[in-house]
Amino acid sequence: MSKVPSNYSQQSWKSPIASSEQSAPNKPSRPGWLEIIVGLVVLAIVGFGVGSLLRRLGLDPVVYGLILTSWTGVATLTAFAVAVRLRIRSLNAFGVRPVSKRWLLIAIGVGLVAFVLKGLAVLGWIQITGNTNNVQGVYAEGGSGGVLSLVLATLFLGIVTPLGEELFFRGVVANALLRYGSFIGVVGSTVIFALCHGINIVFPAAVVAGLATAEVFRRSGSVWTAVIVHVVFNLPTIPVMVAAGMG
Repeated sequence: MSKVPSNYSQQSWKSPIASSEQSAPNKPSRPGWLEIIVGLVVLAIVGFGVGSLLRRLGLDPVVYGLILTSWTGVATLTAFAVAVRLRIRSLNAFGVRPVSKRWLLIAIGVGLVAFVLKGLAVLGWIQITGNTNNVQGVYAEGGSGGVLSLVLATLFLGIVTPLGEELFFRGVVANALLRYGSFIGVVGSTVIFALCHGINIVFPAAVVAGLATAEVFRRSGSVWTAVIVHVVFNLPTIPVMVAAGMG
């Protein structure tokens, strides 16, 4: 991938994703509250609504686990697609931009650090709350049906989910909130992202992931760096849970 073009000017909060608010009369050049709200509504309907319906079908645990493992990615990709089509209809405005190899290497390093911090954050959560209930055990069940199911579950959670979540939560949510400054953009989008995972043992891990990916996105100006961080962060999850017998 090539470097981010030099015409991505920086504003007061020094981010390459900053640009003029209006590229044409009455047409915003970056997402705003409309894209955030509509996207979250779509995410709730497709993600949580359909997910609750699937629970009632009495599917085989492996099949059900595989579907749910893929469904977060499906739901967030759908929310992103709807947000893009609302007003702007330009992927570039949502951070889908080329990025340098240097930034991709930085993203890998940030992902590795975030993966370590995730474990510490989860341990801290357990010490504070005493809650050890693994709400993602169903994902491990999806990967426990043999080699094929393990590979599929790993790809769904390690590739598809990071792609969908970063396009929506960073390309839409963080991007829109960054107009209020780096703190609101990074921390605000992280809070929204973490709350969408629920107040449970996953919450601290989502906070770590949200802060890492939002800051890398803010500094690089490209959503692809956030995707790489998230892939590194998520990819070992299914193999580790299956090996630990959590499914």
